[in-house]
Amino acid sequence: MGKKIKKEVEPPPKDVFDPLTIESKKAATVVLMLQSSEEEILVKACEAIYKFALKGEENKATLLELGAVEPLTKLLTHEDKTVRRNATMIFGILASNNEVKKLLRELDVMSAVIAQLAPEEEIVIHEFASLCLANMSAEYTSKMQIFEQGGLEPLIRLLGSPDPDVKKNSIECIYNLVQDFQCRITLQELNGTPPILELLKSEYPIIQLLALKTLGIITIDKEFRIMLRDNQGLDHLLKILETKELNDLHVEALSVIANCLEDLDTMVMIQQTGNLKKLLSFAENSTIPDVQKNAAKAITKAAYDAENRKLFHEQEVEKCLVTLLGSESDGTKIAASQAISAMSENSASKDFFNNQGIPQLIQLLKGDSEEVREAAALALANLTTSNPANVKATAEADGIDPLINLLSSKRDGAIANAATVLTNMAMQEPLRATIQSRGIMLAIIAPLHSANTVVQSKAALTVAAIACDVEARTELRNAGGLEPLVDLLRSKNDEVRKHASWAVAVCASDELTATELSKLGALDILDEVNLSGNRKNKFSETAYNKLLNNNLPLKYSQTGYLSSSNIISDGFYDYGRINPGTKLLPLKELCLQEPSDLRAVLLINSKSDVSPPASTEDKSSDIGYGRSISSSSSLRRASKDKTMTGFGSPTEDKSEPTSGRNTALSKSGTKEKGARKGRGKKEEEKLKEEEEILAAPKLVSDGSPEKEWYPPFDPNFLMYIHEVNKSILPITNIKEQIEILAKYVAEKMGGKISKDKMPDFSWELHISELKFQLKSNVIPIGSIQKGTFYHRALLFKALADRIGLGCSLVRGEYGRAWNEVTLVHDRKGVIGGLSPPDIYIVDLMFHPGMLMKLKSREADLYRFL
Repeated sequence: MGKKIKKEVEPPPKDVFDPLTIESKKAATVVLMLQSSEEEILVKACEAIYKFALKGEENKATLLELGAVEPLTKLLTHEDKTVRRNATMIFGILASNNEVKKLLRELDVMSAVIAQLAPEEEIVIHEFASLCLANMSAEYTSKMQIFEQGGLEPLIRLLGSPDPDVKKNSIECIYNLVQDFQCRITLQELNGTPPILELLKSEYPIIQLLALKTLGIITIDKEFRIMLRDNQGLDHLLKILETKELNDLHVEALSVIANCLEDLDTMVMIQQTGNLKKLLSFAENSTIPDVQKNAAKAITKAAYDAENRKLFHEQEVEKCLVTLLGSESDGTKIAASQAISAMSENSASKDFFNNQGIPQLIQLLKGDSEEVREAAALALANLTTSNPANVKATAEADGIDPLINLLSSKRDGAIANAATVLTNMAMQEPLRATIQSRGIMLAIIAPLHSANTVVQSKAALTVAAIACDVEARTELRNAGGLEPLVDLLRSKNDEVRKHASWAVAVCASDELTATELSKLGALDILDEVNLSGNRKNKFSETAYNKLLNNNLPLKYSQTGYLSSSNIISDGFYDYGRINPGTKLLPLKELCLQEPSDLRAVLLINSKSDVSPPASTEDKSSDIGYGRSISSSSSLRRASKDKTMTGFGSPTEDKSEPTSGRNTALSKSGTKEKGARKGRGKKEEEKLKEEEEILAAPKLVSDGSPEKEWYPPFDPNFLMYIHEVNKSILPITNIKEQIEILAKYVAEKMGGKISKDKMPDFSWELHISELKFQLKSNVIPIGSIQKGTFYHRALLFKALADRIGLGCSLVRGEYGRAWNEVTLVHDRKGVIGGLSPPDIYIVDLMFHPGMLMKLKSREADLYRFL
């Protein structure tokens, strides 16, 4: 054998780099390798980075800091499939980091990632590309980028992928996308509902859950509900509910069904197939609180439709809801209460809850949970609206106290709902008295101070309902509730302003409360509101008029009119016409003013509020009564200084005339004491009666600042009242009463004046003299001996009111005023018939006692010429 000769190895070419195996332990080194043009190095570098990124969030942040993201984005479009696959895998992991997401949006790599979803790509690329998109789609900007780059269509296609991870990532991304309305429209155009329904059959719960969540979003739109029904989607959902092993999916399935039940056709289909009964039974018997809660929510959503409510009632949904009220879960109680609120729009359901439901709701009001109490109160509010039987049931279930207690809740909704129930209950008078006795007026004050407009509105409405009784108004006034009520009149909210006006109108029914409201500025605010075309309402006008009816001086000054129902009482004064927005000064302030050339203020006051009477030697008699002393002192001084006044002072000698102005109506007005002895016993008694009236105390103030001020006393007006009561009140014929009273008033005010003698009737001089004598612009009506139209009209109205003779007082132009009376004639023209009434003006000047039909020539001449 020949000897083997060893073959020599040829050396490599000189221009070829010898292979080098590098083992790196630094991430920074590997990131640098991403710049290599060698595919093998890129593959190994990407594999190393992928493993590094999987280890945690800190590593992802490290890669971001090392600048790995930008070179990796370039690898998404690399020619080598393996490099492209590895880069996609890295981005699937990195995209869960928020900072990486932000950078990827800036680098605009979405189209490159979507391109990896192409059918020809490997499943592993589909998995990580869809994972990247799922992570990115959690934010709105990225979501829009995916949508605009056409990412929805390939994602829908991948729902049919054989790989469960691809399905999971794709449906998760679609779920995020369909939160936006535009994406839902595109999904519908791409017929995306069937593949989503197919995912309900998946063996992986996470995929089923994401599919249900997606369906829960898209079925908000009617078009998707129709598609779901046409594709037998409800059958899939009901099967999930019937499968106990899938109880973790029941909540989401019920959410989808809740949306579908809003569609009447779907509701009818479920009812006809018997599935509605199954659904209610499932909700009632489930042991999972969230399932019961969502079932109740489904009923609530569907019950907003009248036809659905009817179908629910036929299936006895009320029993199911009453059962759910007894759940231990607060969420279920709230949802059941809300469902009852929705079902209460059906009258038959409302009647059902009368015996079953209301007692349970009252019990919920006594619980600790504010949310539960609010929901229960809402249900009661709807059940008691326009339903007296439910109102009675609420009271019989001892609901008044917990409802009043709820007014102090920290939740505005609870307060508003409780106020609504109490308002509904107050419509029944016996219950209103019971509610008032439980302290409602004290409890409602805090809600009146609320900053929430709904609470303000409901609280004001409650006041309007309760304050029908004097005791309730007094309690509200004493508790300081009027002030916040008046403040609500300024509200910019229409409902608040309307209900506050309504409450003020009710509270103004009695004089004390009306006076207090006026002091708080209610009249001024309402006046301002009513001047605004946008802010005024019928209630604000009513409230203003009610307050004016309890402040007749202001009403007459502003409107120039007092109706027959506006009864002039002591303390009334006529200041004259005032312009809108002008404030009427109070009587006390007017009395304390010095005499001026302003129009005299006419006072009606027959009441003396201070005793003992002033002495005739009162040294303060030189001071005007409006400032410190009684009017009687001034009137006595006037009678001594000027015989034409003819006033007899009760403190003077009895031999002096009691009155120099009595008419034939009073048969004992001018006789002296000695002359009375020859008269009969009856006339002596009558005269004595009058003298006792005139001897009434007249002191209003002794000048001491610490004593209470009273308006000046008018003894002559008191005498007029007595004479009219004696002589005119007994007359049964109304027309005769009017005529005699007119003549009486005319004689007290200077008698009949012919038209041609009017310029010579120096009533202005007489009024000026009275101002000087009384040292005040305020003149008691009884002290005027020469009176013109407006003096006589006021006296006629004041006396007519005292004897129940209905008449109005109307202010005209140029110092005119007149009285209007309403008379009814029979067919023969006799007063007191049944024909339509006629309005007449009473002549007090030219032909006292003459009645002139309104709008007749005589009446027009009397008013305007």
